[in-house]
Amino acid sequence: MTTIVGLRAYSAKSNILPEQTLGRGLRRMYGGVGEEIEAEEYVSVVGTDAFMEFVESIEAEGITLERRAMGDRTPPKTPLIIEVERDNPDKDLEALDIEVPVLTRRWGRAYGNLAEIDPAAILAGTEPLSYRRFSPEEQREIVFRDIATCEIIHTTTLGGVGAIDYRNLIGHFAHELMKALRLVSGYDVLYGQLKAFVRDKLFGETIDLESPDTPRNLSEPAVARTLCETFRKAVNASTVREAGTVAIDSVIHLRQTRPFVVKEQGYLAPKKSVFNRIIGDSAFELKFAAFLENCPDVTAYARNYLAVGFRLDYVNAHGDITNYYPDFLVKLTDGRVVIVETKGREELDLPHKMERLRQWCEDVNRAQSAVRYGLVYVDEPEFGKYRPKTFGELMKGTRRWEG
Repeated sequence: MTTIVGLRAYSAKSNILPEQTLGRGLRRMYGGVGEEIEAEEYVSVVGTDAFMEFVESIEAEGITLERRAMGDRTPPKTPLIIEVERDNPDKDLEALDIEVPVLTRRWGRAYGNLAEIDPAAILAGTEPLSYRRFSPEEQREIVFRDIATCEIIHTTTLGGVGAIDYRNLIGHFAHELMKALRLVSGYDVLYGQLKAFVRDKLFGETIDLESPDTPRNLSEPAVARTLCETFRKAVNASTVREAGTVAIDSVIHLRQTRPFVVKEQGYLAPKKSVFNRIIGDSAFELKFAAFLENCPDVTAYARNYLAVGFRLDYVNAHGDITNYYPDFLVKLTDGRVVIVETKGREELDLPHKMERLRQWCEDVNRAQSAVRYGLVYVDEPEFGKYRPKTFGELMKGTRRWEG
């Protein structure tokens, strides 16, 4: 939860200050480029009449605002605690527990290959950018942008004579690339590659890096976007590598999950789960949990909460290594454990996630034989159309990615 408190006068007609105030608060707190944590994030906004008038004006752009009462007579919004029900005599935690093996990582980066990136090949199929000339006044305004989203991070207007050093901009791009791709080393190599690329290839000619026009050109949105797209692909192509083999590193037991707090929301009080509450990121997930609760062939189930710690490393549609958190863990009466992914609508990375989940099931079944692990993808429209009564019927009716 992010809270924005606007207390200034906000009297200027340009609205630059309230735009910056609101914009900073709307940045995501969790995740990043390629991050698969699907956590809902909320922004609470309070402030002066002038500030709130500006905030409410964005509804004209299609933004929907939710208004909540405040004051002494307003009932409190209390968070929910999700925990293992150790004191519930009606629950056999040993029977309801689900074991999930944790495998060693399948994907990693070969950082030594960063030096093999060929700047000449990066722009293949891409038109070089134009190197523009700027007035002395324009040269003094330098914009630092997020290299992945092109959002403005910081704007510097130099008050004195001269321009900012180009090294600061290239260093900024190198740091942003490392953050976006989660690189833990290789800054010096990446900086050198970026410098050579900007000097010799980016603008279709060899430019003078020391020219006062260079930093201003590097702050243009098209430059940030091109550097992000081209170097992101080049770094991934050179460094992302698949491990030849994987092994069981440890085992997750659901009943060992520590308590955690979530915002107040709708939930299901389950009988077939070690947890006291089942919450969902959507109404469909709660509906599916109710289905599992009533399935005669389901012994136990649980939402795969972040606190559980079960995640799979995979390569997404952009070529980045990131994490995937499946939705449900289900233990059947025949002893099998099925990993379930539910979706109301398809997304770009869905095929990559499901292929990785299939691979994980094959790996874990090869590494041990005590429990058979499988997967199923549940599509909301199909689920609503066929309305299965048992988990077995659900798996028989699944058209894709069942196993």
